[in-house]
Amino acid sequence: MGVVFCRIDDRLLHGQVVTTWLNVKQIEQVIIVDDNVANDKIQSNVLQMSVDSNIKLHIFSVNKFLKIVPNSTITRRTMLLFASPIAVDKIVSSGFKIDKLNIGGVRSNGKRKQYAKAVFLTEDEKNALQNLLRQGVDIEIQMVPTDGIEKFSEVLNK
Repeated sequence: MGVVFCRIDDRLLHGQVVTTWLNVKQIEQVIIVDDNVANDKIQSNVLQMSVDSNIKLHIFSVNKFLKIVPNSTITRRTMLLFASPIAVDKIVSSGFKIDKLNIGGVRSNGKRKQYAKAVFLTEDEKNALQNLLRQGVDIEIQMVPTDGIEKFSEVLNK
């Protein structure tokens, strides 16, 4: 039990996540850690409606996550879901342990450089991921479970 899967996907809960990853990883609970979503009631409500009623969904800002989760026992098979590498870096730098991180997709926005098929990063996002690598987090790029896995450390210098 506990956190069994950590993923960055700037679309958060969408078809690939809901129909594949939740099933493959047998997820019972999703915790979204994102300041923007936590402060946007409309987006939070839409995300709540996008998962089956048997999946528990929590949405926390980074600070609220750091106050609540490290001091709580997670009893369900849980997926941590992030829209940005910066949020992941903040929680890991604050002492929350993540061994492996999956990057599903970070879309281009005109300010990002492409590193993999569906991974575009700003310099700050790239630096956050490099910091996570230095802290021992194994970072893999894989959109869906049937795709091959790319190690972020290998695509970093593109």
